[in-house]
Amino acid sequence: MNTDSGRLDDAIADFSRRQVDVDGVVKTVYVAGAGPAVVLMPEMPGISPDVLRLARWVRDAGFTVHLPSLFGRDGAYPTVEDGERIVRRACVSAEFRAFAGGGTSPVTAWLRGLARQAHAECGGPGVGAIGLCFTGNFALTMALEPAVIAPVVNHPSLPLDDPAGLELGDDDARALKERVTRDGLTVLAYRFDNDRWCTGQRFAAYQALLGDAFDGRVLPGGVANTDPPPFFRDVVATPHSVVTAHLVDEDGHPTLQARDEILTYLTERLKP
Repeated sequence: MNTDSGRLDDAIADFSRRQVDVDGVVKTVYVAGAGPAVVLMPEMPGISPDVLRLARWVRDAGFTVHLPSLFGRDGAYPTVEDGERIVRRACVSAEFRAFAGGGTSPVTAWLRGLARQAHAECGGPGVGAIGLCFTGNFALTMALEPAVIAPVVNHPSLPLDDPAGLELGDDDARALKERVTRDGLTVLAYRFDNDRWCTGQRFAAYQALLGDAFDGRVLPGGVANTDPPPFFRDVVATPHSVVTAHLVDEDGHPTLQARDEILTYLTERLKP
């Protein structure tokens, strides 16, 4: 168990641990809460204590949160050594398209299947999807599944080598634009203004694709948590994770307001 600066791994004891099969591919999913489903995807380097804090906030707002394990060690406090190893592994994985020209990450098809199953189990008008960092854009790609009606795109970092890229194949981009227009979806998104992994160019590309349906909100980097876990301090090395590692849990703080805006967005769409 990690004890860096007195900080610990999270045992995830308050979630049920499921093995979810989508088209013959089985992944671990942590589930907690009651109410309409929200799929919360982890950021690099995995399901960290900060990601779990966000999951609990979603649960406590009246949703059934589904947290799939996609990379890393579940519950681990993000260290530099582990984080760098996990990033290297994910960048060469067949499930992800980390670099420009690769198109849509194949793992999003599995995530859409998870959303279908979660909707069938939890009911309600649809499912929310929250992406973070490496999985940020996956929340938008999941909207190719009709059950997904509340996508939240947080500081999307892919493709890593193209600041204006969207990690989308051309056909998927067209289909998403048509879905957003046809069904009147809105896409909520967040970034820090000086984030070098998710730049203004990327948000401009989303705006060009989706028009007014893309609600991109930008926070000043100066408000980011100055004492994040080592992976974010030394590897990410920029304000980045608005509602997880760089959130400041103080009343009235801009990052906490962003969290509240996300919970309100989910509530308005999933609990009309």
